[in-house]
Amino acid sequence: MRWRYIINTVSILIIFLGLSMILPLICSIIYQDSGIIPFCKSIFCTIVLGLIFFFIFKYEKTDHISAREGMAIVAFGWIAIGFFGALPFYFGFAFDNFTDAFFESVSGFTTTGASVMVNIEAISKSVLFWRSFIQWLGGMGIIVLSLAILPLLGVGGMQLYKAEVPSPIPDKLKPRIKDTARILWNVYMLITVAEVIFLLFGGMSFYDSLCHAFTTMPTGGFSTKNASVAHYDSFYIEMVIVFFMILAGINFSLHYQFLRGNYKIFGQDTESRFFLILVFVLTLIISIDIYIHNYKSIIEAFRFSSFQVVSILTTTGYGSADYELWSPMSQIIIVSCMFIGASAGSTGGGMKCLRIMIYCKYCYKELISLIHPRAVTQIKLGGHVVSREVVNSVLGFMGLFIGLFIICSILLAGMGVDIVTASSAVASAIGNIGPGLGLVGPTDNYFCIPALGKWLLIWCMLLGRLEIYTILILLVPEFWRK
Repeated sequence: MRWRYIINTVSILIIFLGLSMILPLICSIIYQDSGIIPFCKSIFCTIVLGLIFFFIFKYEKTDHISAREGMAIVAFGWIAIGFFGALPFYFGFAFDNFTDAFFESVSGFTTTGASVMVNIEAISKSVLFWRSFIQWLGGMGIIVLSLAILPLLGVGGMQLYKAEVPSPIPDKLKPRIKDTARILWNVYMLITVAEVIFLLFGGMSFYDSLCHAFTTMPTGGFSTKNASVAHYDSFYIEMVIVFFMILAGINFSLHYQFLRGNYKIFGQDTESRFFLILVFVLTLIISIDIYIHNYKSIIEAFRFSSFQVVSILTTTGYGSADYELWSPMSQIIIVSCMFIGASAGSTGGGMKCLRIMIYCKYCYKELISLIHPRAVTQIKLGGHVVSREVVNSVLGFMGLFIGLFIICSILLAGMGVDIVTASSAVASAIGNIGPGLGLVGPTDNYFCIPALGKWLLIWCMLLGRLEIYTILILLVPEFWRK
């Protein structure tokens, strides 16, 4: 483990983060709010400390990064940007303690959207802009962005990409990983701009349109309003956001192929079909259920069910209705969506549809083996055989996901949090969702969680964003041995 190289690389991310704070500083100057001095302090502290670490631990450019070094860079890099990203919240008096500021920052970068802000609309526009912008940065990933614009990491960036991109099978669109990262970010930015334009047509201000686009594409869910998207009470705005949440929940490499002229790609891709069918079926079931129990109009039932299903399934976490008032069946479906998540290669969290499909096929294969013990069966997706290594990785991931969910729920409940709140808060944190049930429901926030519980959920959010292995492996003794 070349620690000088690891720290030097992380310092580059810190410097980049400090430079990105210039945008909310400009926002503060435009709106003449109270964020000018806090952002100046944050920029100074972040860039100066980043430069100090960069020069103290200066290391020659290398053409190879080992798997362990890649995981260490990503893990410590995300912890570092979470720490420095909290400075504007802390200096801007959005919170009176650093725990809450760090929680909000990590929730933003991991695109979880779990907030501890009591009165969002009372916060300065520049701080809320930063709150939305860090979700946009975290959506495609700081590491992937650095690979796109910083050649300082050399050609060994695949190890960073594999540790960063939330997918069991990373897609390389180009031979050079830097070119792949740049393509993904170009698609990401293009769709973001398109959403801003559509939201403007719906009557949103440019500021709100930009902030909501910044939090839709990364499937983050932070809003500039206390009531989230429900504040606008607009069917058009909700449907626009639903459309772009669905786009954000699909593998971004498919968007690139679509823009290249392959207009049938979404129907041809097995996981994309599974995701879209799942959205349709779950929306239909909940629409009928809440039409019977909650709403007088089927159109109204479809409006709210489609928004909440897509919001939770893509792990965005926006709210347009209080689903805690819905029937138990609909609530169970919503909670199930927290575990399923979006597509692999998207900005969404959760277990991912690809893993769910592989797991289901594996279970079916085991059932066939019981009937025909000597039969040779293979797991296939889209006509291609899934390797044993990928299947083992999926089984290990899902086992760790459920195990960590149970352990962390028990720990949070041990801190005095009721079982419904504890279990849904942990599921929401590991799945990078945002809202849960109980005291952290769609109309509440995480302010009521004890300080130690917030640190536990911070760890859960990092686990979910970095696909569990990248963070959990730091606790394995063999990782630190030569």
